[in-house]
Amino acid sequence: MKKYSRQDQITMAAWVADCAERVLPLFERAYPEDDRPRNAIETCRAWVRTGVFRMAEIRGASLGAHAAARDAEKGSAAQYAARAAGQAVATAHVPQHAYGGAYYALKAVAAADPANAVANVAAEREWQAERLPKGLREEIMERIVVEERGGGVLVKLRKGEGF
Repeated sequence: MKKYSRQDQITMAAWVADCAERVLPLFERAYPEDDRPRNAIETCRAWVRTGVFRMAEIRGASLGAHAAARDAEKGSAAQYAARAAGQAVATAHVPQHAYGGAYYALKAVAAADPANAVANVAAEREWQAERLPKGLREEIMERIVVEERGGGVLVKLRKGEGF
């Protein structure tokens, strides 16, 4: 697994919190009473601001967001948005979770509007890439693969060496 500096990890966590927050409305419109994904993003942001790491808090927020995803409609934009939030906060523990947060955010965008998924995912991926510092951009974005398939979009996360 690739080693990241503490500053890289903080940068990645702030970035992926932004990615997850952009798709959070897709979850909140479907499940307005469920604040678990929002709590995960807020917990991530608190860690970025303070540097205070409490494993029980980070883990609880991540597991809560993932439980919200399991409770959501399978394959829905809401489910993927909740997963993005769960991965975002987990970046405080393992930096590579940032990849998963961005990946799930793209899947949420695709699921939200399948008819326009190609253009919407391309625009969102560009937004994601522009907000990463150059030193991290190529490495992270080359692992988040978007392919056009049958008029739709397939989003994959390429794992492997250094992951």
